[in-house]
Amino acid sequence: MTTLARRLNLFDAVAIGLGSMLGAGVFVVWGPAADEVESAAALYLALALAALVAACNATSSARLAARYPESGGTYVYGRERLGPFAGFVAGWSFVIGKTASCAAMALTIGVYLWPEHARPIAVAAVVLLTAVNLFGITKTAAMTKVLVLVTLVVLALVVFAGFFPQPAHAYLELFVDTGAAEPAPGGALTAAGLLFFAFAGYARIATLGEEVVEPERTIPRAIPIALGAVLGIYVVIAWTCVKVLGVEGMASSLDPLAEVASRAQWEELAIVVRIGTAIAVCGVLLSLIAGIGRTTLAMGRRADLPSKLASVHPKWRTPWLAELTVAAVVIAVVSLADVRHAIGFSSVTVLMYYAITNLSALTLNGGWIAKIVAAVGLVGCVLLAVSLPVATALTGAAVLALGALAYAWRHRPASPSGSG
Repeated sequence: MTTLARRLNLFDAVAIGLGSMLGAGVFVVWGPAADEVESAAALYLALALAALVAACNATSSARLAARYPESGGTYVYGRERLGPFAGFVAGWSFVIGKTASCAAMALTIGVYLWPEHARPIAVAAVVLLTAVNLFGITKTAAMTKVLVLVTLVVLALVVFAGFFPQPAHAYLELFVDTGAAEPAPGGALTAAGLLFFAFAGYARIATLGEEVVEPERTIPRAIPIALGAVLGIYVVIAWTCVKVLGVEGMASSLDPLAEVASRAQWEELAIVVRIGTAIAVCGVLLSLIAGIGRTTLAMGRRADLPSKLASVHPKWRTPWLAELTVAAVVIAVVSLADVRHAIGFSSVTVLMYYAITNLSALTLNGGWIAKIVAAVGLVGCVLLAVSLPVATALTGAAVLALGALAYAWRHRPASPSGSG
């Protein structure tokens, strides 16, 4: 079996985690989340809940990745700790959830760059970024670093526009309390489930375990560093958007960050934010394709998916056939995808993925604190999943059930020979 090359250091791994999380959440998730709450307080509570569950998941992921430093993430952990079926459910959850994310991200790029031709632009982005991934993981890491820098610049411009509006703009409007309504606990839980979508990128670090140098040390350090940095950024951005747009304004906006600049009468800056957003989301799509390809590789190695998907290119040392297959499926989904529904669908399936992560972590040897963290993560994943919009939760459950049925059929006991 041809293995992947270990070329990623700590900085590379953190950059990939940042690139996966920042673009996915900070540019597209605020509208759907704000639409579920009645106040700024409830939105902040949702962000805190999502961050808590993500932190527990990150801790469990880091412990498991140190124990099993190979590609596949929770697909591998579930198989090793809970059995083949649990591993399959985790891998299937990751692949279908993140495929929906890829479609949503590709469409986001198209909408920002050329709204009238969003789908062709989305397809072109998938083709281009798949090609980057095919030529090697170090090129993926290098490009991700550039895109993370672009993202941080765009976010800094948004904060600048929010706090330093043009003189014609009513400055005091930025500091009006827009969260007068009492928080709605149910709404906060639903919003937290959607906001969790914005934190899920750290899984990409674990799925690249076979390509990380000294994974036993690097992965447990990279995951909390990336998660902590992203949480700090999200708090600042959420506060800025709430103060400028209010919760209702965020809920009705498809591009709240650009609208912050527009409301402050920084029209030129708004254009820069739109272009920068499209570039930054390319970083998300780049990392997503890499992560899904490597989980598909791991599932192909164990015959849970067609074994040909485990092919590693002899020169580029990348899972080329898996990534081409993922790209083909994403291009097909782009024609049907809706960003808001894709976020919910991705959240419910990825929460299932992390529920299995925490359940696997509970079987590891460790102190009682580690056990409590894994238990809180498990309960949190289930709670957020069942709090998502009913249609979204049912669709995700149905797709997961179809995968489980296919697995059962594929692994059914052989009929006795010579009977009758």
